[in-house]
Amino acid sequence: MNQFGKQLTEYIPRLRRYARALFRGDSTAADDLVQDCLERALDRQHYFRANSNLRAWLFTIMHNIYVNRVRRQANVPDIVAAEPDSLPASSRPEDAVALDDLSRAIQALPHEQKTVLLLVTLEGMSYREVADMLEVPEGTVMSRLARARQRLRAGLSGHRETPLRRVK
Repeated sequence: MNQFGKQLTEYIPRLRRYARALFRGDSTAADDLVQDCLERALDRQHYFRANSNLRAWLFTIMHNIYVNRVRRQANVPDIVAAEPDSLPASSRPEDAVALDDLSRAIQALPHEQKTVLLLVTLEGMSYREVADMLEVPEGTVMSRLARARQRLRAGLSGHRETPLRRVK
């Protein structure tokens, strides 16, 4: 295995964690996404600039593959995973309910907000890294994250937001 391949293997656990969060614990779909990402990265390694951020490059590839899949499946009904979620088991039933509520609230977020929330909080990426990956200004990342957190707080406390109307 060449040096590039060795560097890729270091990022597999992070890619899998993010993919599982995107697919709500569906390990089969997450592993397929990671495999497609790694395959594309190996196939296009000549496009990678030696002194640039490999982590951001890989997450950009994965994000683009995921977005393409979501767009393709927009009119296809959702398939429910047959296996249980990979969330840690808790001894208290309230914790399981709270985790389930949080998972549902995250999945209910708009795609842009969910992506930013997962990359910043789950993956620990900086605002700059996320902005570069999504090709948006850093301020956009910060506002999407703030709106995502606000929606989560509102959703978990039982308050419904009044949607804003577009006025022309």
